[in-house]
Amino acid sequence: MTATLTPAEAARIEAKSALFAPPPAVEPDGRRDLVGLPRDQLAEALLVVCADEREARLRAKQLWHWIYHQGCRDFARMSTIAKPMQARLADHFVIGRPEARTDQRSADGTRKWLFRFRDGQEAETVYIPDREEDRGSVCLSSQVGCTLTCRFCHTGTQTLVRNLGAGEIVGQFMAARDAYGEWPSPKGEAPRLLSNIVLMGMGEPLYNYENVAQAMRIAMDGEGIGLSRRRITLSTSGVVPMMDRCGAELGVNLAVSLHAVRDELRDELVPLNRKYPLAMLLEACRRYPGASNARRITFEYVMLKGVNDSEADARELVRLIHGIPAKVNLIPFNPWPGSRFETSPASAIRRFAEIVMAAGYASPIRSPRGRDILAACGQLRTASQRARRAAA
Repeated sequence: MTATLTPAEAARIEAKSALFAPPPAVEPDGRRDLVGLPRDQLAEALLVVCADEREARLRAKQLWHWIYHQGCRDFARMSTIAKPMQARLADHFVIGRPEARTDQRSADGTRKWLFRFRDGQEAETVYIPDREEDRGSVCLSSQVGCTLTCRFCHTGTQTLVRNLGAGEIVGQFMAARDAYGEWPSPKGEAPRLLSNIVLMGMGEPLYNYENVAQAMRIAMDGEGIGLSRRRITLSTSGVVPMMDRCGAELGVNLAVSLHAVRDELRDELVPLNRKYPLAMLLEACRRYPGASNARRITFEYVMLKGVNDSEADARELVRLIHGIPAKVNLIPFNPWPGSRFETSPASAIRRFAEIVMAAGYASPIRSPRGRDILAACGQLRTASQRARRAAA
């Protein structure tokens, strides 16, 4: 059973994405935001202030360094650019960031921002510091709301409002860097607080692939933010045709939201399974480029009391992932207002982990982080509504 990205399937996914396209990255006064533009489009945009294409390419190289390596937002502070050009740039362009409407800190060091974008829509971003080292992961959102309706996830109770643009996605990471003063970009593997990106926030990244891919190419660019692909993890609920494309074009780490080992249960918990069932999903995992013992696929598994946490479930999970270089993250369910699920008892989670580990798979039990500020896995949600978009 396969689900390759046929022209018809690609057209269907692109058409759906187009319905929820982000608004133009332009200020009310007409100035264009440069954040999120790929190098060629950046040079093209700069033709309005440059004499010719050669100068535009030179200015694009300079601006790339200032925007993504130095984190500079003020053209007047770009010392390698002459003042008359600084003024022309400021007349036509901005270097934007999402606006932090709220900035919450958990008792465990987790930090959550509610970012508002140019059209008033909002999404949440979370920084999760490592417990032992001076590093951590920034959990980015890819959509306002979510296109999926996973039953145990708070974000899934909020309908999809729109996709985020490439600048809005990478801009979340840049705003987090602003907050921690981590500019200029550390070189190579130099220590950095914001050491990893995980696309595990609001939304299904593979249903907004073009914008996610462009944002991650910027994040991985060695002359800018400079994160290696092994520092980036994309989490999907199983958009099988796009998994192949993501692996071929980006090659970032893959995490799969599994949560059930039988199609009838996964159909309920993760309704996307009705289109791309388990056999199809696991086949895509087996062919994911770069999967190895050094770069294992992560299977995310939320532990739900009396639903998916039996010893039989653990044994079936082992059977399903046999032969895949993998680890299994067991996630105690994080309660949210109105949820009908309960967290599995600690004893059940430990026994589940023991069975998986006995089969040779790492099976860490994730310690809930940021529960007190609703920043834990599955708890992100905003008040943004599609109606507000329509009224804008």
